Amino acid sequence: MELTPDLLKTLYRYLVTTRTLENRVATICQSQNANDPLIVGKGYLSAGQEAISVGAAHALRQGDWLAVGHRDMGAHLVRGITPQEIFAQYFCRATSLTQGRDENIHFGCTDKKILGFISHMGASACVANGLAAAMKYRGDPNFVLTTFGDGASSQGIVHESLNYAAVFKLPVVFIINNNGYAISTPVQEQFAVKNLADRAAGYGISGILVDGNDVVAVYQNALKARDHVLAGKGPVLMECKTMRMCGHGTHDSAGYVPRDEIEAWEKRDPLLLMKEQLVKEIDFTEEADKKLSLEVNELIEAAWQAAAKASGPRAEDLLTGVYTEGNLSDVNFRGRSRML
Repeated sequence: MELTPDLLKTLYRYLVTTRTLENRVATICQSQNANDPLIVGKGYLSAGQEAISVGAAHALRQGDWLAVGHRDMGAHLVRGITPQEIFAQYFCRATSLTQGRDENIHFGCTDKKILGFISHMGASACVANGLAAAMKYRGDPNFVLTTFGDGASSQGIVHESLNYAAVFKLPVVFIINNNGYAISTPVQEQFAVKNLADRAAGYGISGILVDGNDVVAVYQNALKARDHVLAGKGPVLMECKTMRMCGHGTHDSAGYVPRDEIEAWEKRDPLLLMKEQLVKEIDFTEEADKKLSLEVNELIEAAWQAAAKASGPRAEDLLTGVYTEGNLSDVNFRGRSRML
């Protein structure tokens, strides 16, 4: 797809929105009243690696599904989840995507074709396979995009999922957010290969290595991967190299990360790289950047304050939406009616 000025500016806006929203989450976590917290628990942020989820999600088309991880806020925003819905989720409000039953990024949204997040890292890979198998069985012209981190990439369930998807040529794009640390364990202490994308050869599938701080590169390679899997050529393993510019969660100061490493990656901040590209290619000005920042800040401020004022869940609604209502006895399976 042509990289139009509007597309480039849209990618940058999503990067800025993601960073601003998550900065607000961090500020709330660090400044709230511990005896009456607005956010119970922690925030798991994507600072420094926003380009992966924003770029990859932009390659999706209507009917494609997401099965993302806990550092993919950008993908949720691209898919249409609003900042107010995100804050309501963090605040456990009745208006949230889980009606207050869960918090932070533990949600899904079938209307927007987002599978529910699974806390155990890597577990979403096999669920993505199941969905992709159903798509292939039905002949749907769509695919599933799933993400996990470098630490999760060593989970047994991820290896099994990659192998299964390869054997049955499922339409799945597996993206590794290689942000340098599995909680506090650096990559050199996690695996012996130079690039995790090299593992693709062991499964007999295509592997792609991408600069995870370059949102345009992520977007273009995700499009290529989509075309590949929809052509029936099997799944793709795409490694995006980046740096987590924060701790594992808002409780973690990341003191184990060498300062010179942080400073080196700060020079390759995905927002900075994209802004430089806009200035170079479409004459994007400082005034335009300040206007964008102001608009996004106003959006985020209004969103979190509105979510904070919303009511919490009611006890009498606890069992609503838990059980399916209606007659489930008549199910058509391969043209035959089956009784459940």
